[in-house]
Amino acid sequence: MHISLRDHIEKIVSLTDEEFAFVQRHFILQHFKKNDFLIIEGNPVKHTYFVLSGLLKLIHTDAMAKEHIIAFAMEDWWESDFFAFYKGTKATMSLQCLEDTTVLCLTLEGYNSLCSGLHKMEHFLLMKANVGHIAAQQRILSFLTSNARERYEELISRYPALYQRVPKTQLASYLGVSRETLSRLSSNL
Repeated sequence: MHISLRDHIEKIVSLTDEEFAFVQRHFILQHFKKNDFLIIEGNPVKHTYFVLSGLLKLIHTDAMAKEHIIAFAMEDWWESDFFAFYKGTKATMSLQCLEDTTVLCLTLEGYNSLCSGLHKMEHFLLMKANVGHIAAQQRILSFLTSNARERYEELISRYPALYQRVPKTQLASYLGVSRETLSRLSSNL
C-alpha cells in the first residue's frame, strides 16, 4: 500500500526495511471523494498530505468571495496549508479534491518524530521543502515577468498532465487569465 511512498522517498535517500517500517507508522491512509475538502479555511490544519492517487487544488477565497488557486497537487506531490500546519494556526487556504483522491496523512507530531528519529527523513523532508520553495518562487516570478502565453506554455511544458485533468476554468484561474483567454492560448499552439 505504501510502496509509492517508499519509491518517492528513495528518489532522495535509501531506506532499509526497518527504517521504512518506522516511516510507515507515522502515516494514516485516507480516501476522499471528488469535491471533498481535506482542509477548510478557518479550521485547524492537522496534516500535510502525500498524494497517492487523485488531484487536489489549494485555494484561497478573498474578501470578495473570489477563489484564487494557489496550487494543484497530483500523484507523488505533497500539499497542505503549510503555514497553518507548522505554526498551529487556522487555515488561510482550503484544500479540495478535483478527483477521487487517496492520500497519506502526516501530523506535525509525526513529522517531528520522523525528523528526530531518522536523520535520513529529516534530510528528505528538507529537500522536499526546498523544492516546494523553489517552485513557489518560480511561480511568483512568472507572474511578475511573463505574459499569459508564456505562463501557459510553461505550465503545459512542466505539467502536461494537469492540462488533461484540471477543468479549464480552474486552469485559467491558476494562470490568472479568463477562460476565453485560455481557449485562445490553447487553440494557438
